[in-house]
Amino acid sequence: MASIRRPHSPAKQQQHLLRHHHPFASSSPPSSPLRHSSSSSSPRHQHHPHPFLFFSRRPLPRFAAFFLLGSFLGLLHFLSHLPLRPHLLPNPSSSTSSSSPSHHHHHQQLYRQPPRSGADADKLLIVVTPTRARPSQAYYLSRMGHTLRLLDAPVLWLVVQAGNPTPEAAAALRRTAVMHRYVGCCHNLNASALDYRPHQMNAGLEVVENHRLDGIVYFADEEGVYSLHLFDQLRQIRRFGTWPVPVIPQGTNEVVLQGPVCKQSQVVGWHTSEDSNKLRRFHVAISGFAFNSTMLWDPKLRSHLAWNSIRHPESVKESLQGSTFVEQLVEDESQMEGIPADCSQIMNWHVPFGSESVVYPKGWRVATDLDVIIPLK
Repeated sequence: MASIRRPHSPAKQQQHLLRHHHPFASSSPPSSPLRHSSSSSSPRHQHHPHPFLFFSRRPLPRFAAFFLLGSFLGLLHFLSHLPLRPHLLPNPSSSTSSSSPSHHHHHQQLYRQPPRSGADADKLLIVVTPTRARPSQAYYLSRMGHTLRLLDAPVLWLVVQAGNPTPEAAAALRRTAVMHRYVGCCHNLNASALDYRPHQMNAGLEVVENHRLDGIVYFADEEGVYSLHLFDQLRQIRRFGTWPVPVIPQGTNEVVLQGPVCKQSQVVGWHTSEDSNKLRRFHVAISGFAFNSTMLWDPKLRSHLAWNSIRHPESVKESLQGSTFVEQLVEDESQMEGIPADCSQIMNWHVPFGSESVVYPKGWRVATDLDVIIPLK
């Protein structure tokens, strides 16, 4: 049987329209005179819901809003950890006419870094530094360490102590924040301080060879002065590299420049100012060459004179130690690389040993019983 639906009365239709369309209409029907007077309220005292409650009362819009907010914050955190891009030089053609060519060349040398391949950038630098206990030890190690901390990783600093390691030197090495290994050697030797150096460098070579550290080995004196450009050039060495080094002999004011004379990267001769050392085969300073560590254990890369382990000679004169060691690595100048091109740059200085007088505070700490020399008025 079909149902008959009665239409609403005009009063109910008007009430329905007022409830849904009138801006001041409430959801409850209008109060009748028979109800309590407190149930009726004026429109200005009625409470209207805030539009934001639309998100708080319904779970799906609330979930979507907080999901978008969390995604935005996570994206900001990810972008903040991205590496910064290097500064790019502006196109010289787009610059104003007032800029001179020398101005563009200055900016090119200041901001543009030399291109390096991925293999060269990741090459390990193994810096071997002999040291000994003396008042100025912590000073020299701190200065050397702050130079190495400016280099790009990876860098390994092998510090070899003549005797037992000292607490002052160990603390100085830790403060530099450079990856290092501090070892001791030569405990049973009764010789002067100058005779320890071949044994110390050989102890560093044993660490490299025993652990098969693949990188560029460089003997850096703690008293030397080095430029950062030198270490960038070391990573480009394929087998054996050399460069000129100015040497200041101890007790004199003269500067002796010794090292290779190059045509491009090919060594064509040697320069030295010492007449007594012209009998040496290779006129190189200890801090004037570096080599690939694989030459220590690969017989195909070393000289025919090295039939056993490659080590610094311990029974030859100090002036011949560098040349005798290089003779175990290469046979002639054709197996050398002059760095940088044409060997025209001085990248490090070899200075004599520092002062042996006790002018540094013991343990690098100031005494607490200092006398007042200039009192305050």
